[in-house]
Amino acid sequence: MVEMKKGWEISEFENCLENVTYTNKIQRKDFKKQGKYPIISQEQEFINGYWDNDKDLFKIKKPVIIFGDHTQVIKFIDFNFVLGADGVKILKAKNHIDPKYLYYYMQNINLENLGYARHYRLLKEKRVAYPKSLSKQRYIVATLDKCFAAIDKAKANAEQNLKNAKELFESYMQGVFGEEPHTKTPRREGWEMKKLGDICEIVGGGTPSKKNLKFYEGNIHWATVRDMKSEIITDTEFKITDDAIKNSSTKIIPKKNVIIATRVGLGKVCLIQNDTAINQDLRGVIPKKLSQLDPYYLFHWFKSISNLIIAEGKGATVQGVTLPFIKNLGIPLPPLKEQQAIVRQLDALRVETQKLEAVYQKKLADLEELKKSILQKAFVGELVGKGVG
Repeated sequence: MVEMKKGWEISEFENCLENVTYTNKIQRKDFKKQGKYPIISQEQEFINGYWDNDKDLFKIKKPVIIFGDHTQVIKFIDFNFVLGADGVKILKAKNHIDPKYLYYYMQNINLENLGYARHYRLLKEKRVAYPKSLSKQRYIVATLDKCFAAIDKAKANAEQNLKNAKELFESYMQGVFGEEPHTKTPRREGWEMKKLGDICEIVGGGTPSKKNLKFYEGNIHWATVRDMKSEIITDTEFKITDDAIKNSSTKIIPKKNVIIATRVGLGKVCLIQNDTAINQDLRGVIPKKLSQLDPYYLFHWFKSISNLIIAEGKGATVQGVTLPFIKNLGIPLPPLKEQQAIVRQLDALRVETQKLEAVYQKKLADLEELKKSILQKAFVGELVGKGVG
């Protein structure tokens, strides 16, 4: 344990807080999209809705901290606001603790994740270390503000670069395939537009009875959306028997073909490396003639229209996309050699894009570690200058 610096104290967490009188809490279903006053709740987004009733306003005399009892989200609030319902704790620092110092200190506290259970009971068991001098607390806050502004700027740049890398690949795909799968006009000379159902078999799946455990003691791959974690499925969570296939509606999709999610996991698309049976949330899409359609080209095309498939599945009653919708999708069909050249180009670009994404993800992770390191130093007195009173 790091020795506490001279001039510092340690207090129980709740001994650092004033009592708070809560105003009325607004149910999420009643949040407005626009209004006079912002609603602060426990969700990750800073402002969660709006409200118009003056009597529900929590008026700020000095900044407070919002703690999400269920989510552990922490927000520093220095303006009047309205409370969102459930799981919102208002923490007001006593006069000997700078509010923003406490806010930063809380970011350095690691609480066990209890899921959607309440976490304040863990938080109130913690202790707070702080300089007795408010000027030293404010010096630490100013230093952290400056450091974190630089870190946040670097993170924003990295996130933008990550977004740009993903958009580069997506825009290239759109340039190849276009954005209108139902169009009858091919994008390029020598290409055709075909309905997917005319050139592919669309094969549905099913689930063998879970009551018969022996069905799940085989060696035949059986895929669900849970297995669609990456673009290529090499293994599945469950393996089934020949009897399971004979006694259910599941079908085996031959290896090196495409499967898509049409209900749960809508919009996901994968290639399978092995002969694989599928459940009812998936469909196999198998070219009728490999001389006409390359499965890898088909895979990339499905990736390019995933947003359209997701949009089709949205609605009050629609739980997924229908077989007629899938069959009627128009796919641009260049000659086979051109399809294969497109696949090579897309694969090469995807590899480069993934390298860039890995670089930016590593940078984001490093910036988070830097932030944690600075916080740790701040609260053992390593950021306070000698001349600070």
